[in-house]
Amino acid sequence: MRGLITHFWCAAIVCLLGMEIPRVLGLANASPKPRESGSGRTLSSAERVAYQYAIEEIYWRHRIWPKDNPGPKPPLDAVISREQIEKKVSDYLRKSQLVTEQRGWPITPGELQAEMDRMASHTKRPEVLAELFAALGNDPFVIAECLARPIVAQRLSGELGVVAGATPAPSDLPEAGAAASTENRIPVMTNLDNARYKLPEIAPLDCADDTWTATTTVNAPDARYGHTAVWTGSEMIIWGGWDGTLPDLNTGGRYDPATDSWTATSITNAPIGRWLHTAVWTGTEMIVWAGGDGTNFLNTGGRYNPADDTWTATSTANAPLARANQSAVWTGSEMIVWGGYDYAHGNFNTGGRYNPSTDTWTATSTVNAPVARWAHSAVWTGSEMVVWGGTDEIPNHPYLNTGGRYNPETDSWTPTGIPNDVLGRAGHSTVWTGSEMMVWGGTDSTFNDSNTGGRYNPSSDSWTPTSTTNAPSPRDLHTAVWTGREMIVWAGGFCCPTIDFNDGGRYDPGSDSWRATSIANAPHARLSHTAVWTGKEMIVWGGIYVVGNNVYFTNTGGRYCAQGGPSPTPTPTASPTPTATPTATVTPTLTPTPTPTATPRVTPTPRLQPTPRSRPTPAPRP
Repeated sequence: MRGLITHFWCAAIVCLLGMEIPRVLGLANASPKPRESGSGRTLSSAERVAYQYAIEEIYWRHRIWPKDNPGPKPPLDAVISREQIEKKVSDYLRKSQLVTEQRGWPITPGELQAEMDRMASHTKRPEVLAELFAALGNDPFVIAECLARPIVAQRLSGELGVVAGATPAPSDLPEAGAAASTENRIPVMTNLDNARYKLPEIAPLDCADDTWTATTTVNAPDARYGHTAVWTGSEMIIWGGWDGTLPDLNTGGRYDPATDSWTATSITNAPIGRWLHTAVWTGTEMIVWAGGDGTNFLNTGGRYNPADDTWTATSTANAPLARANQSAVWTGSEMIVWGGYDYAHGNFNTGGRYNPSTDTWTATSTVNAPVARWAHSAVWTGSEMVVWGGTDEIPNHPYLNTGGRYNPETDSWTPTGIPNDVLGRAGHSTVWTGSEMMVWGGTDSTFNDSNTGGRYNPSSDSWTPTSTTNAPSPRDLHTAVWTGREMIVWAGGFCCPTIDFNDGGRYDPGSDSWRATSIANAPHARLSHTAVWTGKEMIVWGGIYVVGNNVYFTNTGGRYCAQGGPSPTPTPTASPTPTATPTATVTPTLTPTPTPTATPRVTPTPRLQPTPRSRPTPAPRP
């Protein structure tokens, strides 16, 4: 196995100016009208907060509430407070002010119009963008100020090197309870140009099947690999990883395909930087746990709430031992982690169940548990966690075709059947179809990369091999997503000789057949990246590729359209926001050219490897 170890280790409150915000926070059907003033149209702080709530409600409606979660999806008011909405408004106004001070002039109407045009032509969730426009009254002035301004302010502040600590003096910021004259004290924030904006027309609603579109690199997180990614229903959140230097990263980003834009995740109270950790989406939070920080293995973690951009630490009381390369699933009420390794204890067959509502851990039973391992995979079936494959590094059986089904209700394990025609493997991909676990690729027990796979039915405890006819070439450290109809695998690497891929395949279990994914406009070849499924697209991001003896870390990605599968169903709340769809035409704009970040590889730290095979990759490290 070619260096498998190396791959896997490998804002101030804005005053309400005395105005009552309708149904705060319950603004779903209340969109205030911008006022006219002697110097042109203006928005009060209260109006901005009301519009921000309307935006947040659209995103909340599209957040996926996992079907296994007990109880109904709560209303937005239960997950974000008025103060948090006010802080979001304050933050983008502060950044606007900082940009003005840094470059000497305010954000212009032309810049805001260009951003509206860009998001309308680049969107890959046009139906969501149309809902956002409608929530803002389809008023181009309001859209410019409340949807485009935050994105432009974030981008320009980054380009100008504006740092978090460079804030205006307290006397320059709005204060709670201030008089209306506050608006005149910071002209860039509230004294708006009399320019006439044009409502952009949104690109066609359906993407073309089997096509790629690059994700923007503007405001994208730093290049990395060994990070995690989750899909919330409205955003992809990536976090952590390694960029070839120490310390490991505790930064991340939220990618919104509706506006093709990135927003950085807060680092306030964020967990210590790490890689080869795990992450799950609960419906309201992303939970990250364990991994290594370059020096130590960790059993710490954090819960990130994208609604208010905040972190809460996970308890370490009764938490499993520190480790990396473990697996994690979300059951609807608990995160279950299992397996992995550290240098002191070797491989683990232990795990734990973390309940975020009580911030408590419960150990998983080891009775009849599978043999200790790492680089395995796990899926949640709705009632059981199924783990399979990986390596235990024991010379006689380094690549495993064994596994187990864990029932959290009974805290008990049942072995999975051992297939005769599906070889053990690590570095493979796994998806859950709703009735079967499908595994594919990886380095198998012949010590070669493979293009074989299998489908495991837990109801019958039986395996069926996947066809190799027209399957992608052998590889490992690729990604896979389930569309509702097909499994899409993409990229990865082969050894030896060293080859990285930017192709893939779509597997239909109904017909046991493969068809290739297009490589036209596909992202650069890579491995150890992440992938999520949005309902219409697979979004891939990050990872590394190898040229000669150098390793290149990427912060680029792509959106692959695969029509035909069902979309995840957003869970409605008690107060849905009306939607409207403007007439669709395309307004072309330019996409920045992605530039990977090159980092020479460092000398590997020795660790027992199942095979002598290796390839140039970042060093194995905790």
